[in-house]
Amino acid sequence: AINHLEGHLYSCWLADQSPLFPCIALLVSGGHTELILMKDHGVYEYLGRTRDDAAGEAFDKVAKLLGLGYPGGPLISKKAQKGQKDAILFPHPMKDSPDFDFSFSGLKTAVAYHLKDHPDDLSEDICASFQSAVVDTLVEKTLKAVEKYHPASVLLAGGVSANTSLRETLKNTLAEHFPEVHYFLPPLLYTTDNAAMIAAAAFFHLQKNEVTDPLTLVADPNLPLCPL
Repeated sequence: AINHLEGHLYSCWLADQSPLFPCIALLVSGGHTELILMKDHGVYEYLGRTRDDAAGEAFDKVAKLLGLGYPGGPLISKKAQKGQKDAILFPHPMKDSPDFDFSFSGLKTAVAYHLKDHPDDLSEDICASFQSAVVDTLVEKTLKAVEKYHPASVLLAGGVSANTSLRETLKNTLAEHFPEVHYFLPPLLYTTDNAAMIAAAAFFHLQKNEVTDPLTLVADPNLPLCPL
């Protein structure tokens, strides 16, 4: 029995080298935006999570506002490559809060108001500025967690980990401020939901003989990764 979120974390074990413990994991997808302290295989502690919209959900909603289609992440990322990320100063939600929680509904609302007030702005600039606000917020919170918990590794996982700007910004910022911390992320093939990541997580459960009879297993779609 494998928790889906755990599968996303273990997508980082599908790369050439295995992460070192303890790890700070930034799990970013359409339904989840969470910072998790991974102390060992199967040992997790929530550090922070989204209070409303997940980052991937915000990408989808902003893409809808712009009439781009679904899923929004790849579409916004593609348009953002042709825009100026500092063209519009969108808010960085909860940037200065002392905790590690996230909030993206206000950012989505800010984009909606901007579209209403500036209908002639280039969609490329809106996409680039919105993406920059999301990425900077995710990276800033992750670095705060690294500063506090001193992990050996940082993991980036979940569907939004396919975002080139997020992958590169987190990599470069970590290298600048915490060069001793190792950085791991899944190959692009394994960023979205896939069977390989579930198998990777299952492998480590099997090492501890943690098995479940599939005929009696009751799936829980709302099961958290660890106690909140």
